[in-house]
Amino acid sequence: MNFEGIKQQIENYQKDGKRIFTTSSFQSHSIVLLHILSRIDRSIPVYFLNTGYLFPETIQYRDQISAQLGLNTIDLHSLTPKSMQKGHDGKLFFTSDPDHCCYLNKIQPMENIMAANDIWINGVRADQSAARKAMKVEQNAPHGVVRFHPMLDWNSKMIYDYRKKYDLPDHPLDSQGYFSIGCEPCTRKMDLEMQEREARWYGMNKTECGLHTDLIKK
Repeated sequence: MNFEGIKQQIENYQKDGKRIFTTSSFQSHSIVLLHILSRIDRSIPVYFLNTGYLFPETIQYRDQISAQLGLNTIDLHSLTPKSMQKGHDGKLFFTSDPDHCCYLNKIQPMENIMAANDIWINGVRADQSAARKAMKVEQNAPHGVVRFHPMLDWNSKMIYDYRKKYDLPDHPLDSQGYFSIGCEPCTRKMDLEMQEREARWYGMNKTECGLHTDLIKK
């Protein structure tokens, strides 16, 4: 969808009295949707899943972009303290059970947000993974929420061109060889033969945290 199409759809939701929110991981490719939303309605809440395991550079980038675009950014934290995020061996779940770690730090914190809203604007793109390629522009999710995927037909070149056009800053780790940036223990630098999501949970046969698999109805 282009800017006008996204703007029209959001305005239609608002006319219908829908409660709208978005989420962002604050990566370089995330900034395009955030910039578009800032041009449409800066009051839309931007929820940031602060897992406690993120790179300091991501926190820095979140603060920089939020200030630059005037975003209504709200941190979400796990309801389970880190002292209770351990297996029987005493190791934190990201080492032994990354799916449960993602549930505690990403999926569970979203439950109350989804229950209180109607529309989740989400920046997934079909070119990022097989799971995302199968998504639709509008898709039902738990708690009666409708996921709106306005960037679904965008590709990495379109993202790059938009960022260049509006002179949007890069995530600080981009220049160090990172491309898909999540929690520090589960993110590695990209190799040339990797696809975008393969640098996440490397070697674990896992490319999604669950936000786009568990919190969506097929």
